[in-house]
Amino acid sequence: MATTTGAVWGRAEQQDFRSRVRGTLLGAAVGDALGGPADALTLEEIREAHGPEGLLDLTTGHGRRGTITHHTQLTLFSVDGLIRAQVRRDTGAWHPPTDLHRAYLRWAATQRDWGPDERRAEDGWLAREEWLYTRREPTRPLLIGFGDEHMGTLDKPKNPAERGPEAVARSAPFGLLVGWEPQLVVQLAVECAAQTHGHPVGYLSAGAYAVIVHGLARGESLDGAVQQALALLAVRPGHQPVSAALQCALGAVRQGMPSPARVAELTGDGTADGLLAAAVYCALVGEDVRHGLCLAVNQSGPSAAAGALTGALLGALHGETALPPAWIAELEGRPTILELADDFAMEMTQGPALHGPAGSAPGWLARYPR
Repeated sequence: MATTTGAVWGRAEQQDFRSRVRGTLLGAAVGDALGGPADALTLEEIREAHGPEGLLDLTTGHGRRGTITHHTQLTLFSVDGLIRAQVRRDTGAWHPPTDLHRAYLRWAATQRDWGPDERRAEDGWLAREEWLYTRREPTRPLLIGFGDEHMGTLDKPKNPAERGPEAVARSAPFGLLVGWEPQLVVQLAVECAAQTHGHPVGYLSAGAYAVIVHGLARGESLDGAVQQALALLAVRPGHQPVSAALQCALGAVRQGMPSPARVAELTGDGTADGLLAAAVYCALVGEDVRHGLCLAVNQSGPSAAAGALTGALLGALHGETALPPAWIAELEGRPTILELADDFAMEMTQGPALHGPAGSAPGWLARYPR
C-alpha cells in the first residue's frame, strides 16, 4: 500500500482508493439521511408511520427527501481539516488535532451565522457552501465543545462525562489516512473526539471506529478490522466497555437471523459504544448495503447516527458503486460530498504535486489555505 508521505501510487490503487473514499463519505451521508427522520421515533412509531417492516426508503426530513443532519456536516469538516493539515505539513507547523479543531470551529460558524463571510479567504471553499448554513439538530455537547476557541484535549477534555455517539459519527475520515500506521489513526481520532466528548467511552469508540474504517479502506475484511481495533484498544485505559461492545457485535452475528431486537440490544441506551456495536453488526449481517442500512435505522435509538456509522463502514468496504443509486441521486449536498471526496483522494495520493519542493498549485492553496 502506498503512503501519504510521498510513495508512488499506481493508477489502479488510486482508482480503488478514490472509490472507497467516495463510498465512505456518501455511505455515511445516505445512512444519515435515511435515519434522520426517524431519530426522535420509537420502533413502534416508525412502524406506525411507514408500515410493519419499518423505514425502507428515504423519507421527508427538513422539507424534502434525502436531507442530512449535523453528523454529515461535521464529517465533511473532518475531511476539510485533514486536507488542510496535510497542506500545512509543508510549513513545519504541523499539529493535526489543531487543524481539525479549526475546521470544527468553521462548522460552528455555520450554526450561528446567516451565511458565509466571503471576505474570509482563509476559511477555504467548504465554509463558503451556503447549503451548510443550517441547523440540523446539533446536540448540546457539540455546541459547547465548539462554542469557544479553547480546544479540548485528552488531559483536559470538553464535556468529560459525555458518552454520546456524535464524535464517533464524524470520525470515519480519519480511517481514510491509509498511509498512517493504525495506532496513529486511533490516536488522532481519540484526540479530536475529546474536543467534545471527554468520557473514555466517547473518545475510545471514535478511535476504534476510525481504525476499523482504516482497515476496510486498506482492503481488509470487516471482521479482521474489528479484531485489529480490539488489539489496539486493549492497551488504553477505560477501553473495557468499548471492547465488550465490539465483542458483543461479533457474537451477535452467530445468534440467528438479523432482527431489530438484536440491534436494540446492541444499541442499549444510545451511547457511543452501543452505536458502534450496532453499526458493526449491521454491516456484518446486511445482505447488501440497503439491507444493512435499513436494519441500522429501524430502532428506538439514534437512527441517524446508526445509519451514518453503518453507511461509512459499508462504503469503505465495498466502494461507491455498492450504494443504492436511487438514494444517492436524492442525497442533499451530493455535489459537495463528491468534490470533497475527490479532493481528499487527490491530496492523499498526489499531494507532493500540489504543494511541495517542486512548486505549488495556487488554485489548491486557495481551496485549502495554509
